[in-house]
Amino acid sequence: MPEALEHLAQADAPAPVADAVRLRDFFGLLPDPRDRRGCRYPLGALLCASAASVLAGARSLTAIGEWITDAPQWVLRACGFAADPLTGAVPVPHPATVRRLLARLDGDVLDEAIGAFLAARARQPEHAVGKRPALRAIAVDGKTLRGSRHAGRAAVALLAAMEHTGAVLAQRQIADKSNEIPAFAPLLNTVDLTGLVVTADALHTQHGHATYLRERGAHYLAIVKKNHPALYARVRQLPWRDIALDHYQRTRAHHRMEIRRLKTAAFTHLDYPDVAQALQVVRWRRESGTGKLTIARVYLMTSLKPGEATGEQLVAWIRGHWSIENLLHHVRDRTFREDDSKVRTAHLPRTMASLRNLALGGHRQDGRTNIAAALRHTARDYERPLTALGLAGRKGSIGFA
Repeated sequence: MPEALEHLAQADAPAPVADAVRLRDFFGLLPDPRDRRGCRYPLGALLCASAASVLAGARSLTAIGEWITDAPQWVLRACGFAADPLTGAVPVPHPATVRRLLARLDGDVLDEAIGAFLAARARQPEHAVGKRPALRAIAVDGKTLRGSRHAGRAAVALLAAMEHTGAVLAQRQIADKSNEIPAFAPLLNTVDLTGLVVTADALHTQHGHATYLRERGAHYLAIVKKNHPALYARVRQLPWRDIALDHYQRTRAHHRMEIRRLKTAAFTHLDYPDVAQALQVVRWRRESGTGKLTIARVYLMTSLKPGEATGEQLVAWIRGHWSIENLLHHVRDRTFREDDSKVRTAHLPRTMASLRNLALGGHRQDGRTNIAAALRHTARDYERPLTALGLAGRKGSIGFA
């Protein structure tokens, strides 16, 4: 993360955070990809207006352009557009101007700015002296933007790191003809991992990943499958029948009944960096309509020592990993219709995904669980997206620098 962005992410800010942390402060530090000659509109203003429009439900570049065109003058000033010194009116950028800028942005730097903004916005108060800070979990998973595929070019694939609560802290594009593994460490380089628990699917159960996380001060919950046959056999053959049950959970939802049983075993003789415990999760699921019963066993490893996390926490993190599918990928597909988008030019697919991540993170940090309803609510008042981004406070109070 650039030093300036890291400084903003860690700066002290009094409550309410939404009024103290301003998106424009983060976007204003981004390098401008345009030539200095002929730049009529500030980079930060164009990006803030684009972000506000997506927060209000804009799904496409056309919708972003229409939102900016229809925005009142006070909204444009709040976003950072300057008024004409002769007429006093704020000139409105043409939608093509916005499109050209978004297509040329450096995706890595944009995602770092968005991640720093969301991290600063969600920062918790300092813990009392002598108290251990609560562990937080982030999930790492990839997504393919299907609509970005065209002749001669594969679809854009992105790897994201998301807090289990729904805010995306980092995102990185996977190189063509590659996979998620080489992008894992570069993705997390911009995130402060101290005290975090990182969850990922079995693809990322790699010795190098575990070493990297421990060196960065993070813990891991790694799924063990048959892609590591020796490791899988060693964990699976532990005397699980003789190990006491650590947690039991029974739930009924979505027309099915589920029972989850967790067992943990302190086990340091595994060929895996800094491993402290092996875990077995057994899940019984019965469909209410058909009566069909399925039983699944999942084995995991963690660097958390016995007593550092309860069985309830471990189960919550294991289940919570898949929140990245439900809270991020599914919502971007269904609510923002991401896979239906045919945006393919230059960096536009990733830029649009980044702005959607910002909108989802902002709404979830504000306590919104129904994102479609949150978008409709925000769209009914121009002040609402500005307030969420720290660009305006009370009605008519504009967040100028």
